[in-house]
Formats: sequence, C-alpha cells, structure tokens
Amino acid sequence: MDPAQFFTASRLVIVAGKGGVGKTTVSATLARAAARSGLSSLIIEVEGKSGLASMYGCPAFSYDEVTLAPADPASGRADVRARTVTPDESLVEYLEDSDMGRISKRLMTSGALDMVSTAIPGIRDILVLGKIKQMERAGLADLLILDAPAAGHAITFLQSASGLADAVPIGPINAQAKDVLGLLSDPDRCQVVLVTLPEETPVNELVETAYQLEDRVGISLGPVVVNGCYPVLPGLDVAPAAAAKAVGASLRPGEAEALEAAAGFRRERMALQAEQVARLADALPLPQLALPYLFDAELGPTQLDLLADSLLGGIGALP
Repeated sequence: MDPAQFFTASRLVIVAGKGGVGKTTVSATLARAAARSGLSSLIIEVEGKSGLASMYGCPAFSYDEVTLAPADPASGRADVRARTVTPDESLVEYLEDSDMGRISKRLMTSGALDMVSTAIPGIRDILVLGKIKQMERAGLADLLILDAPAAGHAITFLQSASGLADAVPIGPINAQAKDVLGLLSDPDRCQVVLVTLPEETPVNELVETAYQLEDRVGISLGPVVVNGCYPVLPGLDVAPAAAAKAVGASLRPGEAEALEAAAGFRRERMALQAEQVARLADALPLPQLALPYLFDAELGPTQLDLLADSLLGGIGALP
C-alpha cells in the first residue's frame, strides 16, 4: 500500500491501547511517517505529560498549538504540530465563540464545570470530542492523530457521545453529541489504531477493547500496531566458541557461557513474542504493523526516524 493512501484513509486517527504499551510513541511515529510522506499532521493530547515533546526534542506544550518538526520543502517532508485539548479550555473557547466570554470566566473561577460534570456524566469527554470534531472539520492538517486515554477510559471516552445523545434529547448538548457520533461512525473521517505489546496480557486487553469499540461505539478499526518486537538476529543458534573461531577471535573464560545464555534468552523471548502475535492474528482479523524494540533509555528524533522507517516498510507491505 502507498503510505500516502494509508495516511489519508481517515482524517482522524485515534491511537488507543492499554497503559504502558507505547501509545504516545506510536502517535509520534505515525506523525513522523506521515510527514515523510508529504502530509502535515497535528497530534492531539488529552491527558498531557506524555513525553511527546521530548521525543521531538522540543519543550513541553499546552493548549496552544506548537510545531514539533517544521516542514522541509527540499526533502518533501511536511510539518508535525501538536497541542493539548482539555475540557475546561474547550468550554471556554466554545462560550467565547458564542459571545459568552463573561460566562466562561465565571465558570472557570467558580468551579461550576466540576459541578456540571458531576451532574452530567460524560460532559467533559463530549467537550473534548466536540473540539476535536471542530478541528477535523476545519481541516487543520492532512492527518489528525489523537493520543487517546488508556484502554479502559478510551471506551467510556468514545462512548460518551452516544450516552449523552440518549440522555439529553434536545438542545446544544444533544446536537454536539450527534455531531461527534457522525464523526466517530464515519470511516472516511475517523478510525482507531490499537496498540499492543507482543505479550499475553496486553494482547488479551487489546482484543477485548477492539470488540467493545466495534459493538458499543461503532467505530472503524485500522491496522493493529504491535510495539516492542525484538528484531530477528542472525547467528543466535551458532555456538559462541565456533563463531569466535570463524572470525579469528578468542574468548576469555566465562564469556562463551555468558553469550550462550544471552542468545538463549533472546531466542526464548522471540519465540514467546511470535506466539502472541500469532494468537492476536487468530483472535482479531486485522492487519498488523510491527515496530521494533529499541534498546535506548530515551526516545528522540533519531529513534523516531528508525520507528518511522519500520512503520513505512510495514505499510508498504500491506495489500
């Protein structure tokens, strides 16, 4: 598949998965890969403090939009931008756009939004989703990437629109909820990319989340990203002493045993990962995109480029 075709299949991609599987890393990688395909992207955070800015070597950002990576016309690379969307700021912006700026300031200073959110479950989520819907309609970038909450909250977050549409039959809340439902249910406008690690518990949770999103939200699912896959290493089955002899090297006492133990661990780990990837394919009939495990303490632009290379290669192999 042509990467440009992949990234323009839906204008909004929601990246979701169990906490700790690398959702933010995948969001940053998707944006990097889209930019290298000549498509501008805007990453949207809803929880903050994700470390996204540091991956691009930039200072932390907030509600105001920032550029994480500028466009480079010489190479054909588009820009990557980011911003945070919060319920409070979304409400203030909505009221100010409706010429109710004074009311917005009073709501913020009085804490009324907290009381409203308690009285109307899901109102905070619909404020955020309504803002994202507005951004999608405005065409602020070729691709919007939403770094969604962790899997448990992601379901209630995305289900808030249908709940409010049923609970509030008329008025602006109902209209907003229906607009959001229109976005979430249209595969040309929105799809979910689920992220997992090749481990038993994350795979179990991803499969459960996938069926809940389809059954309870009615949202389209894109390929699954399997993050943290150990790359295949040649020569793991060769005895260390034989390998050293073949290249004219010598091993000190104990090194052959240590190398054999390390090779055995790597073989076992790769076998376990392959088993989980196969189990995922059996349980969930969706294409898979694998990202390699990077042996780095921190991720920066260099590591993002490596991940983007792998992602683009996987996309190119899709039918």
